[in-house]
Amino acid sequence: MNNFKGSIVPVVTPFKDGKVDYDSFSQLIEWQIASGSHGISVTGTTGEPSSLSIEERKRVMKTACDVINKRVPFIPGTGSANHRETLELSKYAQIIGADAVMIIAPYYLRPSQEGLFTHFSTVAASIDLPIILYNIPGRTAVNIAIDTVARLKEKHEHIIGVKESNKDFEHINRLLQRMGRDFAVYSGIELLCFPILAIGGAGYISATGNLMPHKVADLYNFVCGGEWQKAQDLHFEMMTLNDAIFLEINPVPVKTILGMMGKISPEVRLPLTAVSEENYHKLHKIAVDYQLIAKA
Repeated sequence: MNNFKGSIVPVVTPFKDGKVDYDSFSQLIEWQIASGSHGISVTGTTGEPSSLSIEERKRVMKTACDVINKRVPFIPGTGSANHRETLELSKYAQIIGADAVMIIAPYYLRPSQEGLFTHFSTVAASIDLPIILYNIPGRTAVNIAIDTVARLKEKHEHIIGVKESNKDFEHINRLLQRMGRDFAVYSGIELLCFPILAIGGAGYISATGNLMPHKVADLYNFVCGGEWQKAQDLHFEMMTLNDAIFLEINPVPVKTILGMMGKISPEVRLPLTAVSEENYHKLHKIAVDYQLIAKA
């Protein structure tokens, strides 16, 4: 039975003066747990993994694992465009005591479905942890086909689900139909978090959880409690903020608002850069509107 459900927050990786700010990172995780988030993920897309060295990724994972200390599930992203790095990071996640791993389809390379199958299958054969595949065609330029997911699940029982950052809602419906609703499907698209819950999804891994963890967790809590009207209302209440965090490439707007909130320095690493002045003012207004910061 899959116990990884609800709001699994993909926590940002804070930087200060060019280095990972582990103190702020630890405080973010404590805040997430205190706010009712159902799980924590790090070094996925929102955590800027491609800007981190392998050693930095390992230290970020280890820090998160130690701070969480089994209070909620810990599911680090261990995927890379490099197969050997994915193997190394996934094995390391098992060594440090992660509860599961999330593995992105290799980006830039655009592998065939057979290439994806062999890549994921090889990693799955190397570890015993539950595995969540990560399908994000907009970043990777490849879609993990439903047939490929089915082949992987048939061969490896510990491949338990998929994070779908996929705007094709028909694909997600057909995935659940094919795999069965015991298979864990998580939304990685903010506007699909509620719809995916409605068709039997396990939860979501939403960048908005970095900013309003309590409300994002409540969306799942309302659905679990059968309070569908409250869940629907919250879905629409959050839409403006959900849209705002993609005014520029994720996680730049999220880090900008967290900076306004005084939780981190809003630094990102090149080739990402700070938000434009115009978008900074838009984000500031939205942060005030959502009572994330006080009105100046």
